[in-house]
Amino acid sequence: MRPLNRTITAWAGRRVWLVGASSGIGAALAQELLLAGARVALSARRAELLQGVAAGHPQAIVAPFDILDQDAWAERYQYICEQAGGVDLIVFCAAAYHPERSWDVSPDGAAHTLAVNLGSVYTGLATVLPAMLARGSGGIAIVASVAGYVGLPNASVYGPSKAALINLAELLYTDLRPRGLDVYLINPGFVQTPLTAQNQFAMPALQTPQAAAKAIRRGFAAGLFEIHFPKRFTLMLKLLRWLPYRWRFALITHFLVPQ
Repeated sequence: MRPLNRTITAWAGRRVWLVGASSGIGAALAQELLLAGARVALSARRAELLQGVAAGHPQAIVAPFDILDQDAWAERYQYICEQAGGVDLIVFCAAAYHPERSWDVSPDGAAHTLAVNLGSVYTGLATVLPAMLARGSGGIAIVASVAGYVGLPNASVYGPSKAALINLAELLYTDLRPRGLDVYLINPGFVQTPLTAQNQFAMPALQTPQAAAKAIRRGFAAGLFEIHFPKRFTLMLKLLRWLPYRWRFALITHFLVPQ
């Protein structure tokens, strides 16, 4: 069976826009691809952190901006195109997360998380898709999370936002693959990042950002639609998703809900 996407094994000269590149998975993936020879545009709010990621990589393009500023997307995209000549692959990796039970959620906090995790992706898609569709090539990679597989405690807003990204990636694939574009859905398990550092519970199969970046690169090389890792954890959650609700709720309550 053929891969669902075109495989990416050669990165030299490939133009990548990595949104959310200042820390965690985004920073590690940026460095992984820069070392492989890609031309990577690094975006996030904090320019000084992006400069640190770009250090020693002359082909890096530092392009900081606030992803919640809709007008800034077009300006940054134009700048990146002027520097690199275009974008072959955009990776949406920016995220907001705050561990909270359902009764702790505030309207403002929920709106912010949804705007960062979901709304900004729509703005980014509207920015890059016209040129990709016009030339009939390009790639969209969306970093969601296994928290989007099932309703889990402490992810009262983050989880639903990631579930929406999973749904979005699926429909984008059916829309865009026939028109020559590739769509990748990236679902990490627990990774050591500033976001997961907020968690006050044991995180099974915790990985480093560097390990996550290598897993993502392997997924690109295999042409996968869904890149999920580590398998020993993600496959358990996939199984949980297929269980009847009665069993699923019982397992989640017993093993995952704080007592």
